[in-house]
Amino acid sequence: MTEDGIRGVERATEDRLPRRDWIVLPCLFFGTAILLAGGAELVARLAFRRSQEGVERCVVLNDATTGPRGIPNSVCTQEYPETERIEYRFNSCGHRAGMECGPKAAGVYRIVMTGSSAAMGMRVEQRQSFAALLPEALSEKTGRRVELYNASIGAKFSHRAALGFNEVLAARPDLILWILMPADVAGSSPVQAKPEEIGERKSKSLAERMSLRAKQIVGSDSGMNALADLYMRSRTALLLEHFLYQSESLYVPAALAGKESDVGFLRDPMGALWNERLRQVDSDAATMEGQARDAGIPFVAAYVPTRAQAAMVSMRHWPTGFDPYKLDDRLRAIIESHGGKYVDTLPEFWAIPNAGRFYFPMDGHPNAEGHAELARLLAKQLGSGVVPALRVDEQRNAGGGR
Repeated sequence: MTEDGIRGVERATEDRLPRRDWIVLPCLFFGTAILLAGGAELVARLAFRRSQEGVERCVVLNDATTGPRGIPNSVCTQEYPETERIEYRFNSCGHRAGMECGPKAAGVYRIVMTGSSAAMGMRVEQRQSFAALLPEALSEKTGRRVELYNASIGAKFSHRAALGFNEVLAARPDLILWILMPADVAGSSPVQAKPEEIGERKSKSLAERMSLRAKQIVGSDSGMNALADLYMRSRTALLLEHFLYQSESLYVPAALAGKESDVGFLRDPMGALWNERLRQVDSDAATMEGQARDAGIPFVAAYVPTRAQAAMVSMRHWPTGFDPYKLDDRLRAIIESHGGKYVDTLPEFWAIPNAGRFYFPMDGHPNAEGHAELARLLAKQLGSGVVPALRVDEQRNAGGGR
């Protein structure tokens, strides 16, 4: 082709694509991408609503003397992305017990339960929690009038149970039940957050938080990392992961890839961080079990697994270097070393297919179906003879009971 021909082709190309299009087309591309992302986020926020304030309005988080505690006679509601709007109603003693605090009725066998968020029934209505369902199951199986007074509070600190143990004893129990989960072991401080930090989070609107995050992105040394972090905090990411993580084969590897502070209890051998945390649990258990023994009250600890643990046991296999039973075994040894009894729901998941359905896929707390299953498993364990007063009457159950 001649030089004049080449120039003619170039001029024709320029005629087909004006210079302004080199600016307009990228703007259209990025504008469309932003609109699609914004639309996806809007749909996700409509599908997965989240209230600005929730149960933390009814809980004192920063009392170093008692640890986190409920505000007496308070009522809060919270809407979380994977749940409906949930009501949290605390009695005059600051407990979400479903009953008023005070002396038990004549002839009633009273269990007083302490623990953290799962035991308090976070993310489900009080009537759906295993705290509400367990006494019904035990009453039916044993033929006794069993009630459960729930002194648990939604804070992930094992040390809180020891700090608030006087409340447990004041409820005049016939049996003390301590619910343990890995999240309880993970905390060693009774204080969850600084008051000014809580107030700051409450005072910021969505627009203010988005503006602050945008400034962090602009000032970040790694804009791509900051954008990736922004995406992971979006409701769109939550929506996608909610559906993806309903598959156990996708959820378990993702869970095991988490930080040492979150999943180190599943590693074999267990690292220094979790060994240190277990030393705090050992100290708290010794204190509580000693007080219960002095008061002549039986003390039972019950283990409730995380979704990852339940799923691994339910699937009947797990990667090398991990052991879902590791923390469970360590806690049993701690509780029994101080004279308490230990009941264990984790091995029961070996015979339960797709155990992940008992948990919210992203939040990780047991859902309503999970609480019903935990009530069944705890009733089975407590009625097995661990607690003589709750031994199941086999003749009665053979005659029509479950």
